[in-house]
Amino acid sequence: MRLNRRTALGLGTVATAGTVLGAAAPASAADVTEASPTTPARAARRVASVFTKHSAEAGGNWQAYVSVADPAGAPVVAVDADADRRIEAYSVNKIAVATAVLDKVDRGLLTLDQQVEVSAAIVVPGGDGIFSLDGAYPSLVTIGHVLANLLTVSDDTAVRLCGLVAPAAEINSILVAKGFPNTQVQPVANPNRFFLGTSTPRETHDLLRALVAGTLLSPASTTYLLGILRSPVAFTDGIRRTMSSDERARIATKAGWYADARHEAGVIFDRSGAAVLTYALFADGQANPEDFGATHPAVQARAAMGPRFLAAVDRIAGVGTTFRITARRPSNGG
Repeated sequence: MRLNRRTALGLGTVATAGTVLGAAAPASAADVTEASPTTPARAARRVASVFTKHSAEAGGNWQAYVSVADPAGAPVVAVDADADRRIEAYSVNKIAVATAVLDKVDRGLLTLDQQVEVSAAIVVPGGDGIFSLDGAYPSLVTIGHVLANLLTVSDDTAVRLCGLVAPAAEINSILVAKGFPNTQVQPVANPNRFFLGTSTPRETHDLLRALVAGTLLSPASTTYLLGILRSPVAFTDGIRRTMSSDERARIATKAGWYADARHEAGVIFDRSGAAVLTYALFADGQANPEDFGATHPAVQARAAMGPRFLAAVDRIAGVGTTFRITARRPSNGG
């Protein structure tokens, strides 16, 4: 583990995660196969142990907030590691951007089938996603197409396309009104463009909790947004990497990567489709910042956490609305 100022002062992930539910025994490969806990408190202790082990092995800095649903009351906090620190959220904040756009859809100001123009000038050259690969502009796409690419392949040009229908100042005002003053995009000179801005682990967690609770958006927009985040083409290098297709469908997730930061936030659902675990995992300062693939230490850590988190809550009932996912089957064309 790389030594840094926070770990030297005893403020690293091991110290912080352990304060929530008491010191936890080290996690091991047995966490995936041994009997799953049967109470939210026990599941939360298992999650805390897994987080502590794998974040420590990856090194660097971790800011995180993870909770397990409890049908008897408030969620049980499993991990609270510097959860109120306002940091660059990078592409995790694309969930917040999509929320603002869908809020305008809910209010009748936009429609998902409304078209926007993809001009050569708006394409981010060399950015993540598919719009920069088209090679033929201009074209017209729907807002629904933009959001699908924003949240699955994390398309950078899709951010600019969202800005055409929801300027930076409006996105920020919508998020403040919904109770997320720290989850804000960063405006630039062009009012229709912005950097993805900041959040805190707690606010990102709470935004996801509000989404699955149905208090963030309309039922139709909630189902639409979760359907994208749970789709097979959504991010699979982290939490969902070592899982079956059925297991992946139980997880709505969004990652963000830039410079030396590797973030991921999402929701794990029980087998009926009710939310059972919510996570916001922000990491930076690990080795190999030039590696944006699956071998980056923080991404490997999340890949190890994913199946263990799922196993920890596999016998715990979720709460609230159930969101069943439509079965997707591969096609051979025709």
